[in-house]
Amino acid sequence: MSTAIARAANPTQQADRHSDRMPVMRLTWMLARPGAQSPATIVLPTIAFAVSTALLLIVAGGVQMFWRWTSVDADLYQMLSVLALALLLVPLASLGGSAARLSARRRDDRLAALRLLGATPGSVMRMTVLESTAVAVIGALAGVALYAASMPLVGLIPFGGEPIGAASLWVGVPMILGVVAGVAVIAAISSVIGLRQVVISPLGVRTKQQPQRVHWARVLIGAVVVIVGFTVLQSLGALGDWGVIIVVLAATFGAGVAVLGLIGPWAVALLAKAQLRSAKSPQKLIAARSILENPKAAWRQVSGVAMTSFIAVVGGTGTAVAVTASADARPQDMVLITDIRTGILITLIASFLMVACSAGVNQAAEILDRRETWVNLDRVGMARSTMEATRARQVFVPLTFVALLSAIVGGVLVFPLLGLSLIFAPASLLVIAVCFVAGFALVALAVASTKPVLSRVLAQPERV
Repeated sequence: MSTAIARAANPTQQADRHSDRMPVMRLTWMLARPGAQSPATIVLPTIAFAVSTALLLIVAGGVQMFWRWTSVDADLYQMLSVLALALLLVPLASLGGSAARLSARRRDDRLAALRLLGATPGSVMRMTVLESTAVAVIGALAGVALYAASMPLVGLIPFGGEPIGAASLWVGVPMILGVVAGVAVIAAISSVIGLRQVVISPLGVRTKQQPQRVHWARVLIGAVVVIVGFTVLQSLGALGDWGVIIVVLAATFGAGVAVLGLIGPWAVALLAKAQLRSAKSPQKLIAARSILENPKAAWRQVSGVAMTSFIAVVGGTGTAVAVTASADARPQDMVLITDIRTGILITLIASFLMVACSAGVNQAAEILDRRETWVNLDRVGMARSTMEATRARQVFVPLTFVALLSAIVGGVLVFPLLGLSLIFAPASLLVIAVCFVAGFALVALAVASTKPVLSRVLAQPERV
């Protein structure tokens, strides 16, 4: 009798206990299966995880290969391989994070609804981590298969005067398991971070009351990092030890790429405010307001090309060095110079693969994330051509701005090492120009390729 009275007196506690016994696995499958949301929200992040995993394993295999060399020039090869890894590591992590956040809004809406119906924060968190981790692991395993399939092809690339061979790129089972686990951890952490608003304010998520602000402190921190990096590179010769020089170079250029992600959203927001004040057409007005609504999401749409612009300056200057050195080089030195050019080309190709994947993922994510807005605009009579012009402007205006900003940051960090003459050498400018054109073309292709996604959203407004 006393037990029944206690239960009646504590209905909240009884509901919490019932919620803790929610069928988490069944609800997670219901929310993730294709019938409950667009298949793109599952397929696209899976592809992104696969590409990022395969590229990371290939680059790591190349670095390990060079560190096994014992030739006279082995130290130089090792330094350049670590530098390439540092330049690509941040974009790879960024691509993985974008994949983990791809369906955040649609998932948040459904999880917020469950919270309003009485689900506990613990149940919601378990469902989120389970879904995100499962997608990440599937994508990572597909990436391992892609890595294994591409090893014979990549093994044909010559270094040291002969093809490196597929076996030299094998990183070993422990490294593969570590990368798969790392991808899963990135997905889990990203999902938990994105879940904070659902747990704290589920009603705010349902009503879209999530204003995004980017603090000016970002640019201050970024400026400090760039100044410190410039100073360190100026005194690089004083470090003495070759191993320390390699670590400092990799850390400095890796920090330079990371800084772009720090100051990028602030720069995009600043540009959007200026565009908003001068907007004289619907597409300009909507594009500017869309960027200001979520500067971080707008930055993610162009971050791939921004980081590639940074890499292009470094790679272009390295190409100019190779061209200058080859003019007076001895025959025995031409192998090294050719290998430097090959390494730069591989780094640029890897960065462009990330740009292509990131652009497609983020363009589709933008449509899925803002599907309610696009449907509402369609209902009030906005022409499809105006929508496409808005999407293009929303991408290419900040893209041009941040690409130039990224190139400037790259030039600032390269200047202490090689000087302005090599930065502005014809070979360097050619590589930079080609990278800019290719990067913009890939983004334009991504915008065009996601038109069917928008068509599907407009054709199924009941799924908003």
